[in-house]
Amino acid sequence: MKILAISDVPSKALWDYGTREHLEGIDLILSCGDLPQKYLEYLTNFTAAPILYVHGNHDGSYRENEPGGCICVDDSVYVWKGLRIMGLGGSIRYNNREDSFQYTEREMRRRVRKLWRKAHHVGGIDLLLTHSPAAGLNDSTDHAHKGFACFNDLMDEYEPQWFVHGHVHLNYDAKLPRVCTRGKTTVINATERYVFEIPDPDPVIQQYPFWKRWFDVK
Repeated sequence: MKILAISDVPSKALWDYGTREHLEGIDLILSCGDLPQKYLEYLTNFTAAPILYVHGNHDGSYRENEPGGCICVDDSVYVWKGLRIMGLGGSIRYNNREDSFQYTEREMRRRVRKLWRKAHHVGGIDLLLTHSPAAGLNDSTDHAHKGFACFNDLMDEYEPQWFVHGHVHLNYDAKLPRVCTRGKTTVINATERYVFEIPDPDPVIQQYPFWKRWFDVK
């Protein structure tokens, strides 16, 4: 399965020229937010791959008109061809603007708790899709770009194979990696665009109840 992750900065390669060629062979597109509505809608004209997205902190305009032809997975556990995706958009709250997607740590934890039943119903999650990074994991020292501690808790509990986020542009810090790992999770900063491949999900694993892991004898 070939996945294109995008976030924050429209890619000139996709926006200005060669769009169809760059999207050839892509099975799924994941948007981590802060991208113009017209940009996402433009991409739908050149690919049959579904575009799943979460909101970025600057996507307040989406409240009036969500991107057409795309699927919002914010505050949901969305299963696509066996790939279980948990979507949690928005950033840490850094001002009092009500027209943006910003949350305190407590508010984000409340959103996470609401997804617990859905995640366990499908046997866990394979991919965590967010706008913000996790606290202490490629986030920044300024308050607006701090990550959420509860995302670390999610990785500890569900051990997703992939965590895809945006928000912290790679040009903010030359030391920021595009890809790193935390435990069993591969962490990807999707700023602008990044293509990666994953194995097709194992249908046997998808049908295995998540709660049974705690009682398995190894």
